[in-house]
Amino acid sequence: MKQLATFIRKEFYHMFRDRKTLLILFGLPIAQILLFGFALTNEIKNSRIVVCDYAKCGISRQLTEKFAANNNFIVEEALLSHHQIEDAFRSGRIKLAVVFPLDFEDDYQHLNQAHVQLIADATDPNTANMLTAYATNIIMEYQNLSLPYQINTETRMIYNPELKGAINFVPGVMALVLMLVCVMMTSASIVREKEYGTMEVLLVSPLNPFMLIISKAIPYLLLSLVNLIVIILLSITLLGVPVNGSLLLLFLISILFIITALSLGLLISNVAQTQQTAILVSLIGLMVPTILFTGFTFPLENMPVVLQWLANIVPAKWYYTIVKSIMIKGLGFGAIWKETLVLAVMTCLLLMISFKKFKVRLE
Repeated sequence: MKQLATFIRKEFYHMFRDRKTLLILFGLPIAQILLFGFALTNEIKNSRIVVCDYAKCGISRQLTEKFAANNNFIVEEALLSHHQIEDAFRSGRIKLAVVFPLDFEDDYQHLNQAHVQLIADATDPNTANMLTAYATNIIMEYQNLSLPYQINTETRMIYNPELKGAINFVPGVMALVLMLVCVMMTSASIVREKEYGTMEVLLVSPLNPFMLIISKAIPYLLLSLVNLIVIILLSITLLGVPVNGSLLLLFLISILFIITALSLGLLISNVAQTQQTAILVSLIGLMVPTILFTGFTFPLENMPVVLQWLANIVPAKWYYTIVKSIMIKGLGFGAIWKETLVLAVMTCLLLMISFKKFKVRLE
């Protein structure tokens, strides 16, 4: 028993000296509890909405105040026309619009019933359903205080009237697949040369280090384009997901995103010492952020502000927004130039760091 206690004590000493083990033992569970228990929820909170009040009556103002007082909504502004509502939906600023018609007060007082229109962005069907349900509940609560008067809601789902789930998940899966395939395959390329002992031959060759890195990336760029074509064809033919915007623009932006992912893979490849480390960093370090912080699984507005800021450094978030804007909303470059600029800046920074980290001499 004394020997057993000695070996157990030795193992404890070893664990507490190894920082990586401590991080896995204590850091990973804490991070998971905070993420899945606090930050990630299927509830809809702090969704930005607008009110288009043609009636401008006391009842519509009271209902607008109730929307503003509810924790599920943030009333952005009061709009004056449907054209402004359409522009707000195209820009992605809002998820729901509440429209009070011009004859709202007259119908309410003289006919004992009035109508309110709820317009929701159905590119995410679950969010659209929940938001319209929340809005309807607020209106019903007001109606119960003023019986026998009735307020009926008319719901309109834009971009996805049939509420197909694939409309939301296909852009997210495109971002996830391209990110993982590009990063994981590229991250192992340079490390593999080091492990096999062929890096010495490449370094003494007349090939410029810049050209060496480019030669590692181009094959995966071409294979990723094939993946992209397959995903789009399957989405259109089997899942019925439309491409309402420019297919050429979608391909060009996808190429930019693939280059971003390849640049990240090259950076990991330069830093990692073994193929196993490179692949693990690619899988664990990128798959979870891509799933959680892109927006197609959990609404970003539900998360704390710190995590919302953290999501901005995930390239897939910006690509997901671009794909939805082109494929589902049918928008052009004018609506996505900011997201495109972010991806371009990320690509340049990652390439610069990759070239700087690339060692022309083996240690």
